[in-house]
Amino acid sequence: MGRNVLAAQLFTVRDHTQTVEGFAESMAKISAIGYRAAQVSAIGPIEPADVKRICDDNGLTIVNTHIAWPRLQEDIDAVIEEHHLWACRHVAVGSMPRHFIEEGETGIRQFAAEATEVGRTLYEAGLTFSYHNHSFEFIRYGDRNGLEILFDETDPRYVQAELDTYWIQFGGGDVCDWILRVKDRMPVVHLKDMATVSWREQVMKEVGEGNLNWPGILEACREAKVEWYAVEQDICPGDPFESLATSYRNLAKMGLS
Repeated sequence: MGRNVLAAQLFTVRDHTQTVEGFAESMAKISAIGYRAAQVSAIGPIEPADVKRICDDNGLTIVNTHIAWPRLQEDIDAVIEEHHLWACRHVAVGSMPRHFIEEGETGIRQFAAEATEVGRTLYEAGLTFSYHNHSFEFIRYGDRNGLEILFDETDPRYVQAELDTYWIQFGGGDVCDWILRVKDRMPVVHLKDMATVSWREQVMKEVGEGNLNWPGILEACREAKVEWYAVEQDICPGDPFESLATSYRNLAKMGLS
């Protein structure tokens, strides 16, 4: 692709990034794997300047983040300041809060309205705002599912997509189809694989170690003009750094780095 496009989603190594020392050690390991970018997520109470310094020291560009929903509503000026410090354009929320989910279609519509206002504020500050899906968004409400409602009822300038390949598949969606649905609306995609390990059990796997259609997914991402490919694995079978390394090696064989 002519440039590095892979980012390590730090949620994968969240148990190792709760202190400055742990964060520094983790960034050194991620850099040694070959990653040149990271998504800041689920780290401990580390000063933004220290986050920037440590990432810079390890040759890692901060390309996107996950920010808790309450912070986006109550502390958005500080969020904007942090992202400007990090030279990071892309902000995302990892999920909508549970009370919206429990309210069904009404809750999703209310979240869409509130997300639009958050996204508008970030847009005016030169940033983007994206929504990261799980599987509950594929619950149907009449002729649409929750994810369709969310994206239908928000302005693409203010609410973009951060689709997660595993969770789309888990929810019964077509991964390639969904990526193309949000063409020009998804700066960052989340890559994780799915494998079947018993009669009715699916698990998260390193990219290329499961059953997802990676040639089709990556081609769809190219067509959708995805900027960054964030490797994430919520649950790893052992060392999460080794899981990130396995995904990196497999994606490099597919032409990404």
